[in-house]
Amino acid sequence: MPVNFKAIGKRLKEIRKREGLSQASLAEKADLSAQYVSQIETAKKRASLESLVKMANAMHVSVDDLLYGNMPENPKEYQTDISDLMNDCSCFEKRILFELLCAAKEIIRENIVEHAIL
Repeated sequence: MPVNFKAIGKRLKEIRKREGLSQASLAEKADLSAQYVSQIETAKKRASLESLVKMANAMHVSVDDLLYGNMPENPKEYQTDISDLMNDCSCFEKRILFELLCAAKEIIRENIVEHAIL
């Protein structure tokens, strides 16, 4: 399976923004150029393993977090994102979000069955 460098760039940008870092500040922390970080985020350049490790360390995440989305059927896909999203929620907010996810899942699956029949 080929490596999806667009997915890596998108993930890098998501994590960088979540951490409140600009491209320049990430580049400085990772001892890279801001232009190189930009080119990785836009998939104009392919990140080296060394660069991925440097950026992951600078943002205090694992390289797995940056490679996320490169497996065809990742059983843990989005679990970290959902967990991060809910970290600052109250118990009430978590319950509401849980119920919304359950309802959305049911609607999606109903629509998949309906479209498969057509």
